Amino acid sequence: MSVSSMTGFARTDGRDDALEWSWEVRSVNGRGLDIRCRVPPGMERLDPKVRAAVSSRLRRGSVTVALRLAQAPGAGAVRVNRALLDELIAVAAEYRDAAGVAKPRLDGLLALRGVIEPAERARDEVRYERQEATLLRGLDDALAVLVRERRAEGAALAAVLADRIAEIESLTRQAEERAAQRLAPMGERLRAQVAALLGAGAPLPEDRLAAELAVLAVKADVTEEIERLTAHCAAAARHLKEDGAIGRKLDFLAQEFNREANTLCAKASDTALTDVGLAIKSAVDRFREQVQNVE
Repeated sequence: MSVSSMTGFARTDGRDDALEWSWEVRSVNGRGLDIRCRVPPGMERLDPKVRAAVSSRLRRGSVTVALRLAQAPGAGAVRVNRALLDELIAVAAEYRDAAGVAKPRLDGLLALRGVIEPAERARDEVRYERQEATLLRGLDDALAVLVRERRAEGAALAAVLADRIAEIESLTRQAEERAAQRLAPMGERLRAQVAALLGAGAPLPEDRLAAELAVLAVKADVTEEIERLTAHCAAAARHLKEDGAIGRKLDFLAQEFNREANTLCAKASDTALTDVGLAIKSAVDRFREQVQNVE
């Protein structure tokens, strides 16, 4: 059994000689596979590769992938903005004889904002591809963690769904037993109703009574609904043992469960069978709520 949930979170961190990075991957429920990719400016070419990596591992869910980058400590070189420094020295020279103005020191000028700047390292294609490969390996690690989380939650979901299926099966058997028990009371009620219409002691043709009872029995027959409910339970239990994305299959069965339960309640001619039908509807609602989390 490998049922997967659609919710999960994973984060991986890493660094090389130039960068520190972190990937965060979040997944919540979704009708299909919806991928949102957030990468820093200048890294946009990663977007299609991120989407391909997510699509290779996940089938459903709303997935957000975010990459954060920072320069590794000690990795950045600096350069002196000589044009600005020369301009500051020239301005200082104009005021070197002014009263109350101290002669500027070089360390003071170098401390001014913009004089010393981080140097941009040449970003050649080979270096970029190597860095990209490192980042994508980090993403793959994050996706592996996310898949494990989704499967762990899916295992818990599978146990809950199996309980709901067993509950629906049990209630369906109760409905079958109750439906079989109500035929005799239906006949007695029909006799009493016809006798009341014809008057006390009036003759009641047995063939006419049998015909009317047959019509009522056909209208109230729930055999097909019972059979379909039983078949849906078997199909749902079978899907729980399948590999891959089964959420859509289970959601379809939840709709079919509900359809049969509604018809069962509509055909019920006594409160006991109606109560069982309503109990099936309640169990189906709980089943469907959990199915919405399944991939």
